[in-house]
Amino acid sequence: MSRDRSLRAALRPSAALLALLACAACATARGPAAGPDVGERIRRVENGLRTYHEVRGETAPPLSIEERLRFYRVPAVSVAVINDGRIEWARAWGEAEAGSGVRVDTTTLFQAASISKPVAAVAALRLVEQGVLSLDEDVNVKLRSWKVPDGPHTAAEKVTLRRLLSHSAGTTVHGFPGYAAGAAVPTVVQVLDGSAPANTRPVRVDTVPGALWRYSGGGYTIAQLLMSDVTGKPFAELMREQVLAPAGMHRSTYAQPLPAERAARAATAHRNDGTPIPGKHHTYPEQAAAGLWTTPSDLARLAIEVQRAYAGQTGRVITPATARLMLATQAGAYGLGFGVNGQADSLWFEHGGSNAGFQSYFAALAETGQGLVIMTNGDAGFPLAMEILRAVAREYGLPGGRPRERDAVAVDAAALAQLAGSYATVETGSRPPFVVELRVEGGMLTASLPNLGWRGRRLRASAPDTFFFLESPGELSFERDASGAVIAAELRGLGQTVRVVRR
Repeated sequence: MSRDRSLRAALRPSAALLALLACAACATARGPAAGPDVGERIRRVENGLRTYHEVRGETAPPLSIEERLRFYRVPAVSVAVINDGRIEWARAWGEAEAGSGVRVDTTTLFQAASISKPVAAVAALRLVEQGVLSLDEDVNVKLRSWKVPDGPHTAAEKVTLRRLLSHSAGTTVHGFPGYAAGAAVPTVVQVLDGSAPANTRPVRVDTVPGALWRYSGGGYTIAQLLMSDVTGKPFAELMREQVLAPAGMHRSTYAQPLPAERAARAATAHRNDGTPIPGKHHTYPEQAAAGLWTTPSDLARLAIEVQRAYAGQTGRVITPATARLMLATQAGAYGLGFGVNGQADSLWFEHGGSNAGFQSYFAALAETGQGLVIMTNGDAGFPLAMEILRAVAREYGLPGGRPRERDAVAVDAAALAQLAGSYATVETGSRPPFVVELRVEGGMLTASLPNLGWRGRRLRASAPDTFFFLESPGELSFERDASGAVIAAELRGLGQTVRVVRR
C-alpha cells in the first residue's frame, strides 16, 4: 500500500468508531413513521453538525448540512434514519451534479461501492439455505467458467464461500478503481485473471486460506462468479431475484453499466475538488464487490430485514438462523458480509463504501431497531458523513454524539504567519511528493493536503508548535532550526507519520 493510500484508508471510520456513532437510523418496509416531532428532529440534525474535534471550554457554533456540503465540495448527500425498527425519516440535500441545478431527493441513485458486498453476501447465504451452495466446500467444486489456481497455499486449506464472505480466504486485490466512460470493460474472468482490458492484478491466493483476515474485493469477485455459475444467471438478475425484490429494494440494481432508463435518476460522481468525473461515473464489472446502485432507504430496508430475522421473526429475505450466522464474528471483526462489533443489545453491523466519486456508510444495531445509511456523490464524503453521524447520534441519545474535546492554546497572528507556507516530502523516483499547504484564514491556520483531497482543514494549537485538526483525526507539529526558523513539519495520526520539509 502506498503512503497516500494508507493515509486515505486511515481517514475512513473504523469499525470501533462507527460502533460508537451508530445512529438511530434504520429503515423499514412500512415506510416513514408519522409523528409531530419528526420534522423538528430533522431540522435539529441538518443544522446540528459538529466537527471531529472541538476545543474544551469553547462553544462551537453548530454547522448545517448545506454549508458542510460546500466546505467539503461534495454536491449531495442522502440520508435514511431507522428508529424503532422502521424508517423514521429520509432526506436528501444538494445537487445530482454540481452546477446543474437538479436537486437530489430520496429516490436518487448513488453507487453503494463496497456496501455492495454485504448485500451480495445475503444472496450467497440464501443460496446456501436453498442447498445450491455450501459454506465450507472448496469453491472450485462448483466453479465452472474459472478456477481458483492451485498453489502451495491451497495444498491443505481451500478457498470456501465462508472464507470469501469473511475476507479470510487469502485472496488478493483489495479494491477496484472501475472503468471510465468509453473505456473497454473486462469480463469477470478477465478481472480474476488480470488480463486485458482489466486494470487490476490477477486475483490469487497468496496466504493460507483461513489463516488471517485481509480485506479482499477480489474474493468477493470470486463469490460473484460462483453464484452466477451455479444458477446460470447474470449476476444483476440473480441479485434482483434473491435479494432486491424480496427486500423491497425496488429502486436498486446491480446492472453494470447503469441502464439508460435509470441514468436520469442517478447522481454524478465528483472528485475531491468538486468537479464531475468525466462520463458521470465509472463502471464496475466487479458487481458483488462494488456494483450496486441504490438509495439509503433501500439499504435501510435490507437492514430492517436482517434485524427482524436476527430477532427471530420470519423474514422475506433470510431466516433467523442465517441472520445470526451472518452477524457472528468469523474473522477479525467481520461476520459474513458485514463488519460486526459488540454483543447482546449493543451488537451492530456496518459497512462503508468508496468508489470513484462516491462515498457512503451503513451502520445498524442488531437488536434495537436503529440504524443509519448515508450516501454522498463526492470523494470527500466520509468526513461529512461522520458529522451527520454525530448529529443523529446526539438527537437520538446514542453514544458517540459528542466531538472529542481537546485543550488549546492561543497563538497570535504573527506566530501563525511564520508557519504558513508550502511543505513537501523529499523523495526521488516516480512517487509524487506528499504536500502540505498552510495558510492563515480568519485568524486560524488551515491546511490543504492535495494527496488526500483535503482543502482548508482548520487547525488549532495544543502547544505553540503542535496543532490538531478540527475536521478529522491527526496532528501537525513543527520543527525549527537553531535560529528558531520553521524548517519542517510532521503529520501524525493518519495511519502513518509523514515528515514534510518547508519549500
